[in-house]
Amino acid sequence: MYRNFSDEIQRNDGCLGTMNLHQRIQRDKAAVVIIDIQEKLLPSIDQQSALLANAVRLVKGAQVLKVPMLVTEQYPKGIGRTVAALRDVMRDVRPIEKLAFSACGVAPFMSQLEEKRIGDVILCGIEAHICVCQSALDLLQRGYRVFMVADAASSRTAENKSIGLRRMEQAGAVLVSTEMILFELLGHAGTEEFREILSLVK
Repeated sequence: MYRNFSDEIQRNDGCLGTMNLHQRIQRDKAAVVIIDIQEKLLPSIDQQSALLANAVRLVKGAQVLKVPMLVTEQYPKGIGRTVAALRDVMRDVRPIEKLAFSACGVAPFMSQLEEKRIGDVILCGIEAHICVCQSALDLLQRGYRVFMVADAASSRTAENKSIGLRRMEQAGAVLVSTEMILFELLGHAGTEEFREILSLVK
């Protein structure tokens, strides 16, 4: 099922590995995916405060722009739930539990992407070199475009974050910042959406 949809994306948009990476994100095909920002894992993460602030900003911006969101939790019985700061701003989003490091390793995640007709995945979370990286690689392999929000992702060490981001970029992910992706999704100034997004990044 998922292979057929990714084939359709490639037929409509051209070669994902070359020309397509230079095209701007398509808001009507985009979703924000938050990987494993959980209670018992976040305290050990490098630059955790900045990561969480940017993840919250990204979620609020996605809500303003009506971009759908998916959230995963790695073994929540052991690692805890998604942190309260994120749960509080996305009450209507039910996390997808997983044991596989890659989000693509659980059927509900892939089926939601399919149902929502997503082609562009805005990815953030932890850890950048493990669950985020493996999710990105699998999404790219399935034909999705991946926009990796570098300032809303991290690992326990800065070195592992750097290596993870480099691996994803080499595989075809596009590195972006929180502010960059929100304004790219927005596209225009002078609207109520613009004013709301501006208030988030000031």
